[in-house]
Amino acid sequence: MIKRIKELIFGGGDAGAPDTGDNYDAEAAAVALLVEAAVMDGEFDGDERKLIAQLIVQRFAIDAADVEELIASGEQAVADSNQLYAFTRAVKDGFDFDQRIELIEMLWQVAYADGVLHDYEASLVRRVAGLIHVTGRDSGTARKKVLSRLGG
Repeated sequence: MIKRIKELIFGGGDAGAPDTGDNYDAEAAAVALLVEAAVMDGEFDGDERKLIAQLIVQRFAIDAADVEELIASGEQAVADSNQLYAFTRAVKDGFDFDQRIELIEMLWQVAYADGVLHDYEASLVRRVAGLIHVTGRDSGTARKKVLSRLGG
């Protein structure tokens, strides 16, 4: 999966390629979107990094040893280019509706990881939601779930 994520992030692969049945492309794109959400406010702090690592390990069953390499690759990709459409297309095509809602919830978690929701982070989550065909209402429900878990 690390190789596929790097291909998606750095343009060596086709993010819109047909799904192989195991959500491989969609998972790689989801990891890239999580990193994108974390760096959107210009700061990628330890809390955000730790949360993304935890989400990646839990949701995508990636070895904890490989997570830091994935996060670093995502950071570099964000600095080098804007691949939002390719990533959201892979997610839309590869995830079912419930998985897409789960991704939006994960993105809200990352956006709130540092305790402050920056306008750019909120905008990114809303744009991603629209591009992966998650309604504003469903995105709002996911956001409320995250806020209730955080106690605010």
